[in-house]
Amino acid sequence: MTKRIESLRVVDNKKLNKDFFLLVLTPPGRLPEMKPGQFVQVKVEGSPETFLRRPFSIHDVSYSENTLKLLIQIAGKGTETMSGLSTGDSLNVVYPLGNSFSLPQKNENILLAGGGCGIAPLLFLGKYLNENGFTPDILLGFKSSERVMEYDEYAALGRIFLTTEDGSMGKKGFITDLPVLSTNIYDVIHCCGPEAMMKSMASYCSTNSVRCEVSLENLMACGFGVCLCCTVETVRGNLCTCTEGPVFNIIDLKW
Repeated sequence: MTKRIESLRVVDNKKLNKDFFLLVLTPPGRLPEMKPGQFVQVKVEGSPETFLRRPFSIHDVSYSENTLKLLIQIAGKGTETMSGLSTGDSLNVVYPLGNSFSLPQKNENILLAGGGCGIAPLLFLGKYLNENGFTPDILLGFKSSERVMEYDEYAALGRIFLTTEDGSMGKKGFITDLPVLSTNIYDVIHCCGPEAMMKSMASYCSTNSVRCEVSLENLMACGFGVCLCCTVETVRGNLCTCTEGPVFNIIDLKW
């Protein structure tokens, strides 16, 4: 798949809560083909502390509107600078990068599981699944009701289950505590979120013989497998998350 380096125009910058915002971007020409699970590398202008590009999952794509969306958590100077972008500003992006989630087999039952900013790649994946005849169940976990984002967008894709750590919305606890995991039989689970959450889900899947793919959120500098700062230990040796991932089957990871 051809990679591009382009300056994308900001169509909208929507503040979702005090920690997250949603960037809507459009390229100078037509969007390239992108797949769920892939990511972009963004150059942050106006932030002297941010020397390297920052990776972000592709949150959503609309080919009819020629836009892509990035769901971003403010976690440092770079993302704080990006949160101040206005309509008409430009953002230099390398995309699309990495591999993608696999498309399930016919009649398979699918679960999407995301925690915090790890929900980012699952919206594009859910829409892709819908377009191919699948209706997944969706587990979303947040710290509190104040951090719940885009509930309606995910609920439109399938049956949704919600948890918050403080119990202020949905079930109290973590997504791996939900009864749906013990009362439903899934063939495949696609997961993204904090490493502890993904490892817990991976343990559940291994115990119950469920195929599981996780999207890793390792730090990346180049996005092309040159800098080697995003390596992950696998059964095939140390691999670059940016080129061999970010999506991995859990059987390949030394967890």
